[in-house]
Amino acid sequence: MDFSKIASSALKGINRMARTDFAEMLPDGEFNYQDSAISEYFTAGFGKCVMLPDDIKTKKYYIAGYGENNPAKGVIDPQYAHAFWLDDNSGNGGHLFVSLDIVGLLNKDVNALKKALGEFTEKTGCKTITIMSTHNHAGIDTMGIWGKLPHTGKSRKFMTILFNAVITAASAAYRDRRQGKLYLGKIEVPDMQEDIRTPVVYSKWLTRLRFVPNDGTREIYFLNFASHSESLQGCNSLVSADFPCYLREKIRNETGAETIYGVGAIGGMISMEIEDEDRLRKENRLLESTRNIGYKLADYAMTISEEKLLSPRISHIKQEFYVPVENPVLTIACQLGLLNADAYKIPYSDKKALKTELNYYEIDDLKILMIPCELFPELAYGGYLSEEESAEGLPPEINPDPLIEIAGDENLLIFGLANDELGYVLPPNDFMLNTDAPYLDRAIDRFGRRHYEETNSMGPDTAALIAENFEIIMNKVNTAKSV
Repeated sequence: MDFSKIASSALKGINRMARTDFAEMLPDGEFNYQDSAISEYFTAGFGKCVMLPDDIKTKKYYIAGYGENNPAKGVIDPQYAHAFWLDDNSGNGGHLFVSLDIVGLLNKDVNALKKALGEFTEKTGCKTITIMSTHNHAGIDTMGIWGKLPHTGKSRKFMTILFNAVITAASAAYRDRRQGKLYLGKIEVPDMQEDIRTPVVYSKWLTRLRFVPNDGTREIYFLNFASHSESLQGCNSLVSADFPCYLREKIRNETGAETIYGVGAIGGMISMEIEDEDRLRKENRLLESTRNIGYKLADYAMTISEEKLLSPRISHIKQEFYVPVENPVLTIACQLGLLNADAYKIPYSDKKALKTELNYYEIDDLKILMIPCELFPELAYGGYLSEEESAEGLPPEINPDPLIEIAGDENLLIFGLANDELGYVLPPNDFMLNTDAPYLDRAIDRFGRRHYEETNSMGPDTAALIAENFEIIMNKVNTAKSV
Protein backbone atom coordinates (compact mmCIF):
# COMPACT_ATOMS: atom_id res chain seq x y z
CA MET A 1 0.00 0.00 0.00
CA ASP A 2 1.37 3.42 -0.99
CA PHE A 3 0.43 5.60 1.97
CA SER A 4 1.72 8.74 0.20
CA LYS A 5 -1.51 8.72 -1.82
CA ILE A 6 -3.52 8.87 1.38
CA ALA A 7 -1.62 11.99 2.39
CA SER A 8 -2.19 13.74 -0.92
CA SER A 9 -5.87 12.87 -0.86
CA ALA A 10 -6.27 14.63 2.49
CA LEU A 11 -6.43 17.99 0.67
CA LYS A 12 -9.50 16.97 -1.29
CA GLY A 13 -11.10 14.46 1.07
CA ILE A 14 -13.60 14.69 3.87
CA ASN A 15 -11.92 15.75 7.11
CA ARG A 16 -13.82 13.58 9.57
CA MET A 17 -11.84 13.50 12.81
CA ALA A 18 -12.13 10.32 14.87
CA ARG A 19 -12.97 10.79 18.52
CA THR A 20 -10.01 12.02 20.54
CA ASP A 21 -9.81 11.50 24.31
CA PHE A 22 -6.96 11.92 26.74
CA ALA A 23 -4.91 8.78 27.27
CA GLU A 24 -5.75 7.80 30.82
CA MET A 25 -3.59 5.43 32.80
CA LEU A 26 -4.42 1.83 31.96
CA PRO A 27 -4.33 -0.74 34.76
CA ASP A 28 -2.12 -3.79 34.67
CA GLY A 29 -3.98 -6.89 33.64
CA GLU A 30 -4.84 -9.66 36.08
CA PHE A 31 -3.56 -13.16 35.46
CA ASN A 32 -6.41 -15.64 35.79
CA TYR A 33 -4.26 -18.56 36.80
CA GLN A 34 -5.50 -22.13 36.70
CA ASP A 35 -2.79 -23.93 38.65
CA SER A 36 -4.23 -27.43 38.43
CA ALA A 37 -6.64 -29.39 36.28
CA ILE A 38 -10.15 -29.90 37.65
CA SER A 39 -11.29 -32.23 34.90
CA GLU A 40 -9.70 -35.08 33.00
CA TYR A 41 -10.81 -33.62 29.67
CA PHE A 42 -11.13 -30.45 27.64
CA THR A 43 -14.39 -29.51 25.99
CA ALA A 44 -14.02 -28.15 22.46
CA GLY A 45 -16.09 -27.29 19.41
CA PHE A 46 -15.67 -25.93 15.90
CA GLY A 47 -17.82 -23.70 13.72
CA LYS A 48 -17.47 -21.86 10.44
CA CYS A 49 -19.44 -19.51 8.23
CA VAL A 50 -18.92 -18.09 4.75
CA MET A 51 -18.28 -14.33 4.42
CA LEU A 52 -19.35 -13.46 0.86
CA PRO A 53 -21.71 -10.72 -0.37
CA ASP A 54 -24.55 -11.88 -2.64
CA ASP A 55 -23.97 -8.88 -4.91
CA ILE A 56 -20.23 -9.40 -5.40
CA LYS A 57 -20.68 -9.29 -9.21
CA THR A 58 -22.72 -6.10 -9.32
CA LYS A 59 -21.38 -3.94 -6.48
CA LYS A 60 -17.84 -2.71 -5.90
CA TYR A 61 -15.91 -4.48 -3.17
CA TYR A 62 -12.20 -3.72 -3.00
CA ILE A 63 -9.43 -6.31 -2.72
CA ALA A 64 -7.17 -5.51 0.24
CA GLY A 65 -3.46 -5.92 0.73
CA TYR A 66 -1.71 -4.40 -2.26
CA GLY A 67 -2.55 -1.30 -4.30
CA GLU A 68 -5.66 0.79 -3.78
CA ASN A 69 -8.73 0.83 -6.07
CA ASN A 70 -8.66 -2.85 -7.09
CA PRO A 71 -12.37 -3.84 -7.29
CA ALA A 72 -13.15 -7.54 -7.00
CA LYS A 73 -14.02 -9.03 -10.39
CA GLY A 74 -15.24 -12.38 -9.13
CA VAL A 75 -14.63 -15.19 -6.65
CA ILE A 76 -12.15 -18.06 -6.63
CA ASP A 77 -13.16 -19.37 -3.22
CA PRO A 78 -15.09 -17.70 -0.39
CA GLN A 79 -13.66 -16.09 2.71
CA TYR A 80 -14.63 -17.75 5.98
CA ALA A 81 -14.94 -17.07 9.67
CA HIS A 82 -13.67 -20.06 11.67
CA ALA A 83 -14.30 -20.44 15.40
CA PHE A 84 -12.79 -22.73 18.03
CA TRP A 85 -14.35 -23.10 21.47
CA LEU A 86 -12.06 -24.44 24.19
CA ASP A 87 -12.93 -25.02 27.84
CA ASP A 88 -10.79 -26.67 30.51
CA ASN A 89 -13.93 -27.52 32.52
CA SER A 90 -12.62 -25.67 35.55
CA GLY A 91 -15.88 -23.74 35.91
CA ASN A 92 -14.24 -20.46 34.86
CA GLY A 93 -15.80 -20.43 31.40
CA GLY A 94 -14.70 -21.29 27.90
CA HIS A 95 -12.46 -19.41 25.49
CA LEU A 96 -13.40 -18.48 21.93
CA PHE A 97 -10.75 -18.20 19.21
CA VAL A 98 -11.87 -16.79 15.86
CA SER A 99 -9.81 -16.75 12.65
CA LEU A 100 -10.94 -14.57 9.75
CA ASP A 101 -9.80 -14.79 6.12
CA ILE A 102 -9.10 -11.04 5.99
CA VAL A 103 -6.14 -8.69 5.80
CA GLY A 104 -6.69 -7.36 9.32
CA LEU A 105 -9.15 -5.82 11.77
CA LEU A 106 -8.47 -2.74 13.88
CA ASN A 107 -8.96 -2.86 17.64
CA LYS A 108 -12.00 -0.59 17.56
CA ASP A 109 -13.75 -2.97 15.17
CA VAL A 110 -12.64 -5.94 17.26
CA ASN A 111 -14.21 -4.40 20.35
CA ALA A 112 -17.40 -3.70 18.40
CA LEU A 113 -17.44 -7.31 17.27
CA LYS A 114 -16.98 -8.53 20.84
CA LYS A 115 -19.89 -6.30 21.87
CA ALA A 116 -21.98 -7.87 19.10
CA LEU A 117 -21.11 -11.25 20.67
CA GLY A 118 -22.56 -10.05 23.99
CA GLU A 119 -25.60 -12.33 23.88
CA PHE A 120 -23.36 -15.27 22.97
CA THR A 121 -21.00 -14.42 25.84
CA GLU A 122 -23.83 -14.17 28.34
CA LYS A 123 -25.45 -17.39 27.17
CA THR A 124 -22.27 -19.48 27.12
CA GLY A 125 -20.31 -17.96 30.00
CA CYS A 126 -17.47 -17.26 27.57
CA LYS A 127 -14.39 -16.05 29.46
CA THR A 128 -12.27 -14.58 26.61
CA ILE A 129 -12.61 -13.87 22.90
CA THR A 130 -9.64 -13.57 20.55
CA ILE A 131 -10.17 -12.35 16.98
CA MET A 132 -7.33 -13.19 14.59
CA SER A 133 -6.75 -12.46 10.91
CA THR A 134 -4.91 -14.69 8.44
CA HIS A 135 -3.60 -11.49 6.80
CA ASN A 136 -5.24 -12.53 3.56
CA HIS A 137 -4.27 -10.29 0.63
CA ALA A 138 -7.05 -11.60 -1.63
CA GLY A 139 -9.98 -10.70 0.59
CA ILE A 140 -12.37 -7.77 0.74
CA ASP A 141 -11.07 -4.61 2.44
CA THR A 142 -11.82 -4.60 6.18
CA MET A 143 -9.60 -1.68 7.12
CA GLY A 144 -10.61 1.01 4.63
CA ILE A 145 -7.36 1.98 2.93
CA TRP A 146 -7.67 0.03 -0.33
CA GLY A 147 -10.61 1.83 -1.92
CA LYS A 148 -10.65 4.68 -4.42
CA LEU A 149 -8.97 7.39 -2.37
CA PRO A 150 -9.95 9.61 -0.65
CA HIS A 151 -12.97 7.36 -0.09
CA THR A 152 -12.91 4.30 2.11
CA GLY A 153 -12.65 0.84 0.61
CA LYS A 154 -14.52 -0.60 3.55
CA SER A 155 -18.06 -1.77 2.84
CA ARG A 156 -20.64 -1.46 5.60
CA LYS A 157 -22.52 -4.39 4.08
CA PHE A 158 -19.46 -6.63 4.12
CA MET A 159 -18.65 -5.67 7.71
CA THR A 160 -22.22 -6.65 8.66
CA ILE A 161 -21.71 -9.96 6.85
CA LEU A 162 -18.43 -10.43 8.75
CA PHE A 163 -20.01 -9.70 12.14
CA ASN A 164 -22.91 -12.04 11.45
CA ALA A 165 -20.57 -14.75 10.20
CA VAL A 166 -18.53 -14.60 13.42
CA ILE A 167 -21.67 -14.85 15.53
CA THR A 168 -22.86 -17.81 13.44
CA ALA A 169 -19.47 -19.57 13.59
CA ALA A 170 -19.13 -18.96 17.35
CA SER A 171 -22.63 -20.31 18.02
CA ALA A 172 -21.88 -23.37 15.87
CA ALA A 173 -18.62 -23.98 17.76
CA TYR A 174 -20.47 -23.86 21.06
CA ARG A 175 -23.17 -26.28 19.85
CA ASP A 176 -20.44 -28.58 18.52
CA ARG A 177 -18.63 -28.91 21.85
CA ARG A 178 -17.55 -32.37 22.94
CA GLN A 179 -15.25 -33.71 25.60
CA GLY A 180 -11.86 -34.99 24.59
CA LYS A 181 -8.11 -34.69 24.73
CA LEU A 182 -5.84 -31.94 23.38
CA TYR A 183 -2.44 -32.76 21.88
CA LEU A 184 0.43 -30.43 21.03
CA GLY A 185 2.79 -31.21 18.19
CA LYS A 186 4.97 -29.40 15.70
CA ILE A 187 7.08 -30.05 12.64
CA GLU A 188 9.86 -28.08 10.98
CA VAL A 189 9.01 -26.84 7.49
CA PRO A 190 12.40 -26.27 5.81
CA ASP A 191 11.42 -25.51 2.23
CA MET A 192 8.35 -23.26 1.97
CA GLN A 193 9.08 -19.77 3.35
CA GLU A 194 11.22 -16.86 2.27
CA ASP A 195 12.38 -13.74 4.11
CA ILE A 196 12.90 -10.82 1.75
CA ARG A 197 14.45 -8.43 4.26
CA THR A 198 17.76 -8.74 6.07
CA PRO A 199 18.33 -10.41 8.51
CA VAL A 200 16.92 -13.76 7.47
CA VAL A 201 15.18 -14.74 10.70
CA TYR A 202 11.85 -16.55 11.00
CA SER A 203 10.21 -19.54 12.62
CA LYS A 204 10.12 -22.63 10.42
CA TRP A 205 7.83 -24.48 12.82
CA LEU A 206 4.30 -25.48 11.94
CA THR A 207 2.56 -25.94 15.28
CA ARG A 208 -0.60 -27.99 15.71
CA LEU A 209 -3.05 -28.25 18.57
CA ARG A 210 -5.16 -31.33 17.84
CA PHE A 211 -8.42 -31.93 19.67
CA VAL A 212 -9.51 -35.59 19.73
CA PRO A 213 -13.11 -36.12 20.94
CA ASN A 214 -13.80 -39.04 23.23
CA ASP A 215 -16.69 -40.16 21.01
CA GLY A 216 -14.44 -40.69 17.99
CA THR A 217 -16.09 -37.97 15.91
CA ARG A 218 -14.38 -35.27 13.83
CA GLU A 219 -11.10 -33.87 15.15
CA ILE A 220 -10.18 -30.17 15.25
CA TYR A 221 -6.79 -28.76 14.24
CA PHE A 222 -5.61 -25.36 15.50
CA LEU A 223 -2.58 -24.46 13.35
CA ASN A 224 0.06 -21.75 13.60
CA PHE A 225 2.57 -20.87 10.86
CA ALA A 226 4.56 -17.78 9.91
CA SER A 227 3.72 -16.49 6.45
CA HIS A 228 1.83 -13.70 4.72
CA SER A 229 -1.25 -15.13 2.98
CA GLU A 230 -0.41 -13.49 -0.33
CA SER A 231 0.44 -16.24 -2.79
CA LEU A 232 -2.06 -14.94 -5.36
CA GLN A 233 -0.09 -11.65 -5.33
CA GLY A 234 -1.02 -8.14 -6.35
CA CYS A 235 -2.03 -9.02 -9.90
CA ASN A 236 -5.10 -10.78 -8.52
CA SER A 237 -8.57 -9.18 -8.58
CA LEU A 238 -10.59 -12.20 -7.43
CA VAL A 239 -11.82 -12.88 -3.90
CA SER A 240 -10.10 -15.81 -2.21
CA ALA A 241 -8.84 -17.00 1.16
CA ASP A 242 -5.48 -17.68 -0.53
CA PHE A 243 -3.47 -20.78 0.43
CA PRO A 244 -5.14 -21.33 3.85
CA CYS A 245 -8.28 -22.33 1.90
CA TYR A 246 -6.46 -25.26 0.32
CA LEU A 247 -4.60 -26.11 3.51
CA ARG A 248 -7.93 -26.59 5.29
CA GLU A 249 -9.51 -28.33 2.31
CA LYS A 250 -6.90 -31.07 2.07
CA ILE A 251 -6.86 -31.72 5.82
CA ARG A 252 -10.65 -32.03 5.82
CA ASN A 253 -10.72 -34.30 2.75
CA GLU A 254 -7.99 -36.64 3.99
CA THR A 255 -8.63 -36.76 7.75
CA GLY A 256 -12.13 -35.39 8.27
CA ALA A 257 -10.71 -32.80 10.66
CA GLU A 258 -11.71 -29.14 10.54
CA THR A 259 -8.99 -26.51 10.84
CA ILE A 260 -8.62 -23.05 12.32
CA TYR A 261 -5.48 -21.30 11.09
CA GLY A 262 -3.44 -18.41 12.50
CA VAL A 263 -0.22 -16.69 11.47
CA GLY A 264 2.93 -16.13 13.51
CA ALA A 265 5.57 -13.37 13.43
CA ILE A 266 5.40 -12.50 9.72
CA GLY A 267 6.94 -9.02 9.48
CA GLY A 268 10.02 -8.29 7.49
CA MET A 269 8.60 -9.97 5.22
CA ILE A 270 7.87 -13.64 5.62
CA SER A 271 5.97 -15.13 2.68
CA MET A 272 5.62 -18.45 0.90
CA GLU A 273 8.32 -19.10 -1.67
CA ILE A 274 6.96 -19.67 -5.18
CA GLU A 275 9.12 -21.68 -7.56
CA ASP A 276 9.29 -20.15 -11.05
CA GLU A 277 7.31 -17.19 -9.72
CA ASP A 278 7.87 -14.87 -12.70
CA ARG A 279 6.87 -17.53 -15.22
CA LEU A 280 3.73 -18.53 -13.31
CA ARG A 281 2.68 -14.90 -13.02
CA LYS A 282 3.25 -14.36 -16.74
CA GLU A 283 1.26 -17.50 -17.54
CA ASN A 284 -1.53 -16.54 -15.11
CA ARG A 285 -0.96 -19.72 -13.07
CA LEU A 286 -0.55 -18.33 -9.56
CA LEU A 287 -3.80 -20.01 -8.49
CA GLU A 288 -2.21 -23.34 -9.34
CA SER A 289 0.85 -22.58 -7.22
CA THR A 290 -1.32 -21.20 -4.39
CA ARG A 291 -3.34 -24.41 -4.30
CA ASN A 292 -0.15 -26.49 -4.27
CA ILE A 293 1.28 -24.39 -1.43
CA GLY A 294 -1.82 -25.01 0.68
CA TYR A 295 -1.75 -28.73 -0.08
CA LYS A 296 1.94 -29.02 0.73
CA LEU A 297 1.56 -27.26 4.07
CA ALA A 298 -1.39 -29.55 4.81
CA ASP A 299 0.85 -32.56 4.18
CA TYR A 300 3.26 -31.23 6.81
CA ALA A 301 0.39 -30.67 9.25
CA MET A 302 -0.91 -34.21 8.79
CA THR A 303 2.51 -35.82 9.24
CA ILE A 304 3.14 -34.43 12.74
CA SER A 305 3.79 -37.55 14.78
CA GLU A 306 5.43 -36.56 18.04
CA GLU A 307 2.77 -35.06 20.28
CA LYS A 308 2.34 -34.12 23.90
CA LEU A 309 -0.91 -34.60 25.78
CA LEU A 310 -1.90 -31.31 27.39
CA SER A 311 -3.52 -31.16 30.81
CA PRO A 312 -6.90 -29.35 30.79
CA ARG A 313 -6.02 -26.07 32.42
CA ILE A 314 -6.15 -22.65 30.76
CA SER A 315 -4.81 -19.39 32.19
CA HIS A 316 -5.09 -15.93 30.64
CA ILE A 317 -4.13 -12.27 31.03
CA LYS A 318 -4.97 -9.26 28.86
CA GLN A 319 -2.78 -6.15 28.93
CA GLU A 320 -3.94 -2.92 27.27
CA PHE A 321 -1.48 -0.15 26.39
CA TYR A 322 -1.04 2.89 24.17
CA VAL A 323 1.16 3.13 21.09
CA PRO A 324 2.19 6.61 19.89
CA VAL A 325 1.35 7.36 16.27
CA GLU A 326 4.59 8.72 14.85
CA ASN A 327 3.45 8.08 11.29
CA PRO A 328 1.52 11.20 10.17
CA VAL A 329 -0.04 9.31 7.26
CA LEU A 330 -1.91 7.08 9.69
CA THR A 331 -3.18 10.15 11.52
CA ILE A 332 -4.47 11.54 8.23
CA ALA A 333 -6.11 8.19 7.42
CA CYS A 334 -7.95 8.36 10.75
CA GLN A 335 -9.00 11.95 10.07
CA LEU A 336 -10.34 10.98 6.66
CA GLY A 337 -12.32 8.17 8.22
CA LEU A 338 -10.35 5.59 6.24
CA LEU A 339 -9.16 3.89 9.42
CA ASN A 340 -11.67 3.23 12.20
CA ALA A 341 -9.55 4.17 15.20
CA ASP A 342 -9.77 6.62 18.09
CA ALA A 343 -6.68 8.73 18.65
CA TYR A 344 -5.82 9.45 22.29
CA LYS A 345 -3.98 12.60 23.34
CA ILE A 346 -0.80 11.91 25.26
CA PRO A 347 -0.62 14.29 28.27
CA TYR A 348 2.08 17.00 28.09
CA SER A 349 2.71 16.15 24.44
CA ASP A 350 1.36 17.02 21.02
CA LYS A 351 1.44 13.34 20.08
CA LYS A 352 -1.52 11.04 19.54
CA ALA A 353 -1.70 7.37 20.43
CA LEU A 354 -3.84 4.34 19.68
CA LYS A 355 -4.96 1.87 22.32
CA THR A 356 -4.20 -1.78 21.69
CA GLU A 357 -3.68 -5.00 23.64
CA LEU A 358 -1.62 -8.12 24.21
CA ASN A 359 -3.25 -11.37 25.25
CA TYR A 360 -1.30 -14.18 26.86
CA TYR A 361 -2.58 -17.72 27.38
CA GLU A 362 -1.17 -20.79 29.00
CA ILE A 363 -2.68 -24.12 28.02
CA ASP A 364 -1.04 -26.48 30.45
CA ASP A 365 2.61 -25.41 30.06
CA LEU A 366 2.23 -24.14 26.47
CA LYS A 367 2.80 -20.38 26.45
CA ILE A 368 0.89 -18.43 23.79
CA LEU A 369 1.21 -14.71 23.06
CA MET A 370 -1.38 -12.96 20.88
CA ILE A 371 0.21 -9.86 19.33
CA PRO A 372 -1.65 -7.03 17.51
CA CYS A 373 0.65 -6.58 14.54
CA GLU A 374 3.04 -7.93 11.92
CA LEU A 375 6.07 -8.44 14.13
CA PHE A 376 9.58 -8.71 12.73
CA PRO A 377 10.69 -12.23 13.78
CA GLU A 378 14.00 -11.06 15.29
CA LEU A 379 11.93 -9.17 17.90
CA ALA A 380 10.51 -12.53 18.88
CA TYR A 381 13.47 -14.87 18.51
CA GLY A 382 16.62 -12.73 18.41
CA GLY A 383 19.16 -12.46 15.61
CA TYR A 384 19.32 -8.67 15.37
CA LEU A 385 21.60 -6.99 12.86
CA SER A 386 24.92 -5.92 14.26
CA GLU A 387 26.03 -2.29 14.39
CA GLU A 388 28.04 -2.86 11.21
CA GLU A 389 25.08 -4.44 9.40
CA SER A 390 22.28 -2.11 10.49
CA ALA A 391 20.87 0.64 8.29
CA GLU A 392 22.53 3.57 10.05
CA GLY A 393 25.20 1.91 12.15
CA LEU A 394 23.10 1.57 15.30
CA PRO A 395 23.96 -1.17 17.81
CA PRO A 396 21.58 -4.07 18.60
CA GLU A 397 21.65 -3.08 22.27
CA ILE A 398 19.03 -0.39 21.58
CA ASN A 399 16.56 -3.14 20.65
CA PRO A 400 14.32 -4.72 23.29
CA ASP A 401 14.95 -8.20 24.63
CA PRO A 402 13.44 -10.82 22.30
CA LEU A 403 10.03 -12.07 23.40
CA ILE A 404 11.20 -15.65 23.97
CA GLU A 405 13.75 -14.32 26.47
CA ILE A 406 11.10 -12.31 28.29
CA ALA A 407 8.91 -15.43 28.39
CA GLY A 408 11.83 -17.58 29.49
CA ASP A 409 10.71 -20.14 26.93
CA GLU A 410 12.12 -20.67 23.44
CA ASN A 411 8.90 -22.49 22.54
CA LEU A 412 6.70 -19.44 23.08
CA LEU A 413 3.93 -19.69 20.47
CA ILE A 414 3.16 -16.34 18.81
CA PHE A 415 -0.02 -15.48 16.92
CA GLY A 416 0.11 -12.27 14.91
CA LEU A 417 -2.70 -9.90 13.88
CA ALA A 418 -4.65 -10.79 17.00
CA ASN A 419 -7.30 -8.27 18.17
CA ASP A 420 -5.71 -5.45 16.13
CA GLU A 421 -3.53 -4.61 13.11
CA LEU A 422 -0.86 -2.01 13.93
CA GLY A 423 1.14 -2.76 10.79
CA TYR A 424 4.82 -3.66 10.81
CA VAL A 425 6.80 -3.57 14.05
CA LEU A 426 10.55 -3.25 13.43
CA PRO A 427 13.74 -3.41 15.50
CA PRO A 428 14.78 0.16 16.39
CA ASN A 429 18.37 -0.33 15.23
CA ASP A 430 17.23 -1.02 11.66
CA PHE A 431 14.37 1.48 11.50
CA MET A 432 15.13 4.00 8.75
CA LEU A 433 13.01 6.78 7.27
CA ASN A 434 13.38 8.76 4.09
CA THR A 435 14.85 12.09 5.23
CA ASP A 436 13.00 14.10 2.57
CA ALA A 437 9.59 12.42 2.94
CA PRO A 438 9.49 10.40 6.17
CA TYR A 439 6.80 7.69 6.17
CA LEU A 440 5.78 8.74 2.66
CA ASP A 441 8.61 7.35 0.53
CA ARG A 442 10.72 4.35 1.41
CA ALA A 443 14.32 4.99 2.39
CA ILE A 444 17.37 3.39 0.78
CA ASP A 445 20.13 2.59 3.26
CA ARG A 446 23.92 2.59 2.79
CA PHE A 447 23.78 -1.01 1.54
CA GLY A 448 21.14 -0.24 -1.08
CA ARG A 449 18.39 -1.99 0.89
CA ARG A 450 14.86 -0.60 0.65
CA HIS A 451 13.05 0.24 3.88
CA TYR A 452 9.46 -0.21 2.80
CA GLU A 453 8.01 -1.60 6.03
CA GLU A 454 8.68 1.63 7.96
CA THR A 455 6.08 3.43 5.81
CA ASN A 456 3.48 0.93 7.07
CA SER A 457 4.43 1.20 10.74
CA MET A 458 3.30 3.23 13.73
CA GLY A 459 6.85 4.34 14.48
CA PRO A 460 10.14 3.17 16.01
CA ASP A 461 8.88 2.90 19.62
CA THR A 462 6.28 0.19 19.07
CA ALA A 463 8.68 -2.72 19.49
CA ALA A 464 9.87 -1.51 22.89
CA LEU A 465 6.29 -0.95 24.07
CA ILE A 466 5.28 -4.48 23.12
CA ALA A 467 8.30 -5.88 24.96
CA GLU A 468 7.67 -3.64 27.97
CA ASN A 469 4.06 -4.72 28.27
CA PHE A 470 4.95 -8.37 27.78
CA GLU A 471 7.35 -7.98 30.69
CA ILE A 472 4.44 -6.65 32.77
CA ILE A 473 2.47 -9.74 31.78
CA MET A 474 5.26 -12.15 32.64
CA ASN A 475 5.87 -10.47 35.99
CA LYS A 476 2.18 -11.04 36.80
CA VAL A 477 2.43 -14.62 35.61
CA ASN A 478 5.55 -15.41 37.62
CA THR A 479 4.17 -13.73 40.73
CA ALA A 480 0.96 -15.76 40.54
CA LYS A 481 2.94 -18.98 40.20
CA SER A 482 5.19 -18.18 43.13
CA VAL A 483 2.36 -17.76 45.63
